[in-house]
Amino acid sequence: MIDITSARTTFPALSRRLDGRTVAYLDGPGGTQVAAPVIEAMSRFMEVGGSNLGGPFATSVETGEVVNGARAAVADLFNADPGEIVFGQNMTSLTYAMSRSIARTWRRGDNIVLSRLDHDANVSPWLQAAKDAGVTVRYVDFDPDDGCSLELETLDRAIDRYTRLVAFTHASNAVGTLTPVSEIVDRAHDVGALTYVDAVHYTPHGLVDVRSTGTDFLVASAYKWFGPHTGCLFGKADLLESLEPYKLRPTHDTAPDRWETGTQSFESLAGVTAAVEYIASLGTGETRRDRIVSAYAAISAYETTLTERFLAGIGHIDGVDLYGRGTPEGRTPTFAVDVAGTSPAEVASSLGALGIFVWDGDYYAYEVMRRLRKDPDGLVRIGFIHYNTVEEVDRVLDALAALT
Repeated sequence: MIDITSARTTFPALSRRLDGRTVAYLDGPGGTQVAAPVIEAMSRFMEVGGSNLGGPFATSVETGEVVNGARAAVADLFNADPGEIVFGQNMTSLTYAMSRSIARTWRRGDNIVLSRLDHDANVSPWLQAAKDAGVTVRYVDFDPDDGCSLELETLDRAIDRYTRLVAFTHASNAVGTLTPVSEIVDRAHDVGALTYVDAVHYTPHGLVDVRSTGTDFLVASAYKWFGPHTGCLFGKADLLESLEPYKLRPTHDTAPDRWETGTQSFESLAGVTAAVEYIASLGTGETRRDRIVSAYAAISAYETTLTERFLAGIGHIDGVDLYGRGTPEGRTPTFAVDVAGTSPAEVASSLGALGIFVWDGDYYAYEVMRRLRKDPDGLVRIGFIHYNTVEEVDRVLDALAALT
């Protein structure tokens, strides 16, 4: 079980106060707060002096060790090999770069399949690549009346022997719905399609295991799991070697270096390693992967208690509608709500004035909001992380009740 007191002391930002009250950061789906060891690791890299890669001197060698250390750390986080980990500015940039390279292999008559449950970073890059390549785009739908669950029958209708890619989310950043990743991957592979999984929203809440799911690609962003603004991509080794990246010349011709454009933020990579180490510190076991597995079991158990309390409370507030699953199963602790008679922007502003930080709008989940008929205003998004408390759950529930 998570030691919530100890966990909270690891995050300096959690002590911030507004008008005499401690701030409640319920905006985790937009980016978590940063753990102190991450801040220290990034500062330490810059304090001792860093250099670019490839130099025959100490600071350049040390930078190489930082990069290799970050690859090994994220490999443990994803259950991959270090040579299958690519870094970039963020998940969106990595997906744009990968989409252009994968699209080189498409031909007219092919099709790709996207999900209406996704963040637009796993939609628009593929839409634009498909338009350039002249291939058809099909969608997997979700059911607003069934907890916003992905409708796998629409996947079965969408895929065929001409499907080249199925891109989908591990968990919805808008309504929290989890997807059956392994099942979708298997169905895509049955028709010879590649799979590209957006795990940005899922990673702070659940264990990523690319070996178990079998996905070809998976992307996440470290600032969603207590680290700096750095994107992390897993790609199967044979694909990273065989696909052709858009890259400057001259360039490294072996993966994963060949996929990284420009100079990376080395101080951020030091922070990425520290963020993985922080997650691992919440668990037990002989290896770092063992500790990560244990940590996510503890995170899940604790976040379930927050979810149960929020769902029990929100169900008793008249005038507040919840979109998504009404039970803890099959979801992350991320909740999209609508307050009757008050716009999402007004709700978020009112809560913000009370030191309760939540999001409003569509959070780039364009297809979700269109499907729910909630564009352009969107919904209010309340998200809990393992550093949030039961008291913060009650606090936001009381504040919502006061608005109705």
